[in-house]
Amino acid sequence: MEKGMGTDTIVSTAAREADGLNAQCAITEPLAPCTIVIFGATGDLTARKLIPALFNLYHQHGLPERFVIVGCGRTRLTDREFRSKLETALPASDSSGPDGWQNFAKRLFYQTIDYDDRLSYVQLADTLKSLDKKNHSGENLIFYLALPPSLYQPVTRRIGQAGLSEENSDGHGWVRLVVEKPFGRDLETAIELDRAIHAYFKEHQIFRIDHYLAKETVQNMLMFRFANSIFEPVWNRRYIEYVSINALETLGVEHRAGYYEQAGVLRDMFQNHMMQLLALIAMEPPARFKAEQVRDERIKIFRSLRPFSTENMADHLVLGQYGSGRIDGKNIQAYREETGVDPGSLTPTFARMKVFLDNWRWQGVPFYLTSGKRLAKKITEISIQFKDVPHSMFRKILGETISANRITLGIYPDEKITLTFQTKQPGARVCLRPVTMNFDYHRNESGPVLEAYEKVLLDCILGDHMLFWRQDGVERCWWFLTPILAACENCEDRGRKLHFYQSGSWGPEEAADIGPGGL
Repeated sequence: MEKGMGTDTIVSTAAREADGLNAQCAITEPLAPCTIVIFGATGDLTARKLIPALFNLYHQHGLPERFVIVGCGRTRLTDREFRSKLETALPASDSSGPDGWQNFAKRLFYQTIDYDDRLSYVQLADTLKSLDKKNHSGENLIFYLALPPSLYQPVTRRIGQAGLSEENSDGHGWVRLVVEKPFGRDLETAIELDRAIHAYFKEHQIFRIDHYLAKETVQNMLMFRFANSIFEPVWNRRYIEYVSINALETLGVEHRAGYYEQAGVLRDMFQNHMMQLLALIAMEPPARFKAEQVRDERIKIFRSLRPFSTENMADHLVLGQYGSGRIDGKNIQAYREETGVDPGSLTPTFARMKVFLDNWRWQGVPFYLTSGKRLAKKITEISIQFKDVPHSMFRKILGETISANRITLGIYPDEKITLTFQTKQPGARVCLRPVTMNFDYHRNESGPVLEAYEKVLLDCILGDHMLFWRQDGVERCWWFLTPILAACENCEDRGRKLHFYQSGSWGPEEAADIGPGGL
């Protein structure tokens, strides 16, 4: 400590440093004016996620000074009806003040459209020009496909044929296309979708969303790993026994039966969310914190995935489907009893997968990936289990077992980081006790926190690809999963490989056969 530096000085210095960091984290440059066009504007995603996210950004001064939002859908609505419909869908809104709903709603417009009709897009182009002249929202366009995957190709094609995908050669007037998952059903369809989109859009214009990457605590993984020198030396096969990645839900299929029956848990969760969490926890440090360099390192992890034999799939994969049960005191019906589900459905709603990465850092370390619906608790977290101490000098006193250290990265509902280690139990006897150090992600933080879709939309406006998929990453994950899907869906004993579990449980008992998994 410097001479004359007391506690008050240290605290005030730390506070000034924190203020400086907060200033660096804020967006200080003005955002370019733009028009956001949402296809599927009368759908659930728009009402539940997109409009609330855009309204919150507006309320927090996180949108450009000049912007308009144009909703497009098959339903015939006026601008007034569209605005009213969206207002009632908001959980709560402040309609007063300069940043309230009424002022935001003035930026909302609606255009009835037939998704595969050329004339509809000609009319849309005219509407966009008219709104730009009236609102001075600029020539910058974001097209957001909040649509079923079957409409991605025809809508993209019609946008391109109408000339709406073209950017000005002088650098003014950018155009961006936002695509929700799933990016195809397998490797072949993913390549086909990419080819169709690239017929009219260049790669720098395409933003493939995975909202898990935009969660604050998911982004924090890179900071935790690479901004702290104490963790990196032990983040490898020499010290880590296994890594467990869990994304568990209490909800069932809800209103998505039509989609889920075709997808199942592997397509719905593993091809995207689970693979991205795996990449962030296992990737090498990029040379620079730049979008392409970060994405390069994530893709190296996908390329390191060791294919497992489909003949011995039970050693690496357990699939399940939820039956009836109780959650939070409520009776829950089985998946096969859900509206829109085939009564004899073999669609899995649960999966635990053991994977290995064939690279220098992680050779031999198992990664347990678990996701499922109608489970006991909604949890998303990653646990890093360290190896046992190599020699116990306390053997004669404490016995053979000393619990190993563990780091847990909580993503939901507990947004925190915990470190578990051993200490001496107070008293005359020599006893160990495990203790846990906790870091609450939002403690002592008073600034606004962006929800996942708010961050995604803001990055689209900024043109920042860091938290989005790149096509080679999409294809590499499908390359890994497609043989597994084929083996699961085309085998004669498919029904025997599906294990049923009670709603409100932690999944099928057979999941424990392939490893601890952290549950």
